[in-house]
Amino acid sequence: MIEYHTNKEISLEQFVELLNKSTLGERRPIDDEDCLQSMLDNADILVTAWEKENLVGLARSVSDFSYCCYLSDLAVDESCQKQGIGKELISQTQKLLGPKCKLILLSAPAAVDYYPKIGFEKHPQCWVK
Repeated sequence: MIEYHTNKEISLEQFVELLNKSTLGERRPIDDEDCLQSMLDNADILVTAWEKENLVGLARSVSDFSYCCYLSDLAVDESCQKQGIGKELISQTQKLLGPKCKLILLSAPAAVDYYPKIGFEKHPQCWVK
């Protein structure tokens, strides 16, 4: 059974391990501990999924809670994917936001087909620098 927690502290080691188990580690600064710790410390919302004592998923976001929320990391251990964990992490995140707050994310290449299935709309005017 998967349990979900909001803003439960996780260790840097747990974060790195999950990023690697989800393949998100390929696009995150895994070797920069200061940056990773800052990512955890400065997140406005951290929703985690646990199978007993094992961290199996997380949604890490920065937000103003009224207009926009950037879901910067959605990671689910590959061995636990296709069980609805990612969808529930998103749902738990949305419950913490104002009713007009939009959830925004950049998809990992492997997940580009996942988001339309759970109600996200593609937006062609995104810019990254």
